[in-house]
Amino acid sequence: MAKVYVVYHSGFGHTKLQAEAVHAGAAGVDGVEAFLLTTEEATSRLDELDGADAIIFGCPTYMGNLSADMKKFLEAAARKWFTQSWKDKIAGAFTNSSSFSGDKLNTLVGLFINSMQHSMIYVGTGMLPAASDPDSMNSETGPGPEVQNRVGSFVGPAAASFQVKPPAAPPKGDLETASLYGQRVATITLQFLKGRAS
Repeated sequence: MAKVYVVYHSGFGHTKLQAEAVHAGAAGVDGVEAFLLTTEEATSRLDELDGADAIIFGCPTYMGNLSADMKKFLEAAARKWFTQSWKDKIAGAFTNSSSFSGDKLNTLVGLFINSMQHSMIYVGTGMLPAASDPDSMNSETGPGPEVQNRVGSFVGPAAASFQVKPPAAPPKGDLETASLYGQRVATITLQFLKGRAS
């Protein structure tokens, strides 16, 4: 059984919904046991993550950067760097902000670099922009809120919630993107474990 952990921080509830979707996607894969932890919970159970096969990190983008609570967790987890306890674990990341851009890429890159520092193996979305409605890319308004990967992120799911309160945001397409990402990371984790065992 592969163990996939989703570690997230959510300030207003949007990223929590996104994290739950990532978790549900991973949990829906046969042979996978998925766990959902806030950064606070993960910090208090840090040694438990040594037994993970994959860790997916998620937080909101605040002022174009990682949230302080995620940064606090990453700094607490830095002690794992010295022993390379997370080396060769599968990694992933997701984020949410209140606009299409919000400089979310900076947050995803920060989480990606953290994964690389731990010698993890990072998984992107593997999803084209407007994956569920490619024709929407030919309109002036572009993909709507029901479309998967509407912001066209390859590094990790990037939700846009604007000033809409949860549960109305993130919208359906962004949550489906998150769920499919959780499924992808879990599937790749299983493939990796099978290859390692042979």
